[in-house]
Amino acid sequence: MVLSLLNALVFAFLGLLHIYWVLGGTWGMIAAVPTDEKGKELFKPSKLGTLIVALGLFLFGCINLLYTEWITLDLKLIYLKYGILIIALIFGLRSIGDFRYVGFSKRYKSSLFAQLDSKYFSPLCLLLALSHLALYLF
Repeated sequence: MVLSLLNALVFAFLGLLHIYWVLGGTWGMIAAVPTDEKGKELFKPSKLGTLIVALGLFLFGCINLLYTEWITLDLKLIYLKYGILIIALIFGLRSIGDFRYVGFSKRYKSSLFAQLDSKYFSPLCLLLALSHLALYLF
């Protein structure tokens, strides 16, 4: 049960960070988007896209809290169980990456994003994947 609460807290923090960006905040933005070899951002996140990511992160947190009954809603456990598995798969794939700029498999490693991805982002994604897999299995 504590594992789901910790997951939910991580998702709440990340969701709030995305809301901060939607509202115009800039802290952390310089390292939030992968860049190519020339330092060009691979994509420019829109406010709507960032808001959708934030809502998804909050949803993931809620799924964790519902799964271990920190909060209750009249949902069948099997739906929540599959939700936990899907979260594990999403973050497992994110930790592996795209074999170029993101994840443990990235080849381009000299940008600020790449360095932070290796040190923090990908390990966090792997930890989230493993914690959700543990929740799913036990």
